[in-house]
Amino acid sequence: MDCLALAIESPLGTVLHTGDFKIDHTPVNGEFFDFQRFASYGEKGVLLLLSDSTNVERQGYTPSERVVGQYLKEIFLASRGRIFVATFSSNIPRIQQVTELSESFGRRVVLCGRSMINNTQIASDLGYLRLPEGVMTESDRWQDFPSDRLTFLTTGSQGEPLSVLHRIALNDHRSIRIQPGDTVVLSAKFIPGNEKTITNLINHLYRRGAEVHYEKVSEIHVSGHASQEELKTMLQLTRPRYFIPIHGEYRHLVRHVQLAQAVGVPAENCFLMEDGDVLEFRSGEAQKVESVSVGRVFVDGKGVGDVEDVVIRDRRHLSEDGMVLAVMAIHQQTGEIVAGPDLVSRGFMRAEESEEVLQQAKKVIVETLKNINRETRTDPMELQEEVRKALRRYFSKTLERRPVILPFIIET
Repeated sequence: MDCLALAIESPLGTVLHTGDFKIDHTPVNGEFFDFQRFASYGEKGVLLLLSDSTNVERQGYTPSERVVGQYLKEIFLASRGRIFVATFSSNIPRIQQVTELSESFGRRVVLCGRSMINNTQIASDLGYLRLPEGVMTESDRWQDFPSDRLTFLTTGSQGEPLSVLHRIALNDHRSIRIQPGDTVVLSAKFIPGNEKTITNLINHLYRRGAEVHYEKVSEIHVSGHASQEELKTMLQLTRPRYFIPIHGEYRHLVRHVQLAQAVGVPAENCFLMEDGDVLEFRSGEAQKVESVSVGRVFVDGKGVGDVEDVVIRDRRHLSEDGMVLAVMAIHQQTGEIVAGPDLVSRGFMRAEESEEVLQQAKKVIVETLKNINRETRTDPMELQEEVRKALRRYFSKTLERRPVILPFIIET
């Protein structure tokens, strides 16, 4: 995966967007940070710098990718069985490290996961990945080799339910099973929000007898984002007139502004921007103006952005508590029940458990009709609402559940 900065030249000046970056003095792929190029933009003048803020809370420098290589080597030395390394399929330097280590330890590498296979092939074709000759083996031939001669490169470092590693951990993979003596390496950071799924994955792997290495117990991942000293270097190289911190939570943006001010960017030239905020330049002067409406756009089939909040709320409600459909026919003139009521549920209760509950719910509907006036009984819309409220109260009181209730009234 390449990290590229953007230098956008305009009549008012150059806007420099760092993208994700860090300064690695010993890169695995031999691609060094281009100090001279950034400094040249600083010499010419940078109107605005937008810089990655993810690691602004971390002092010093972000460790080199080669640090991971040392820890991976120790794991390879200690392992007497199969090794599974899970990482992002876009982390080409990590894939390079694993394949080189596998070659040096006489192991064959098996790629698992569509994105891992595709990205590795593309990176190899483009010259970003140098695969040692004879180290790769087909995914259907791994059983030809002894356990201590196999390395599996897989997706699923975040515990994704459909990933290869997740299926392996649950014994749900078509051919691969975890066995005692296997070593699993989760060579990626725990992304906030994924902690529970990753923890569950680790527990499943331990239950199957594997030894698991992850960031809390081993140095098997380093960040790809610049820490404080590298962020200072970027500011000093480019010497921007204006500065906007990007890519991080609000606390990161605030700290990055403070860092920029500490290296000489005037406070009035630093802007904290949130999604939708607009920074306008006129005659070289920057001013924060009105915001524009932004947000998530929900794509549903052929519809783009046309699904309202109420629809999403109903879908969430259905997924949590299910649905009960109440159908009955009433006399158009008297409002008396002619047929039904019949109740059908989906995603509410198991069939063998719901029969008694639904029978009682029918009685609730009958009693409700007895206790309302004729005018309400002969108005289908009013009657539907009364039935809905009665069933909602009943299910809430009896089961502490709130299924979606859909009354369907037929007039005869």
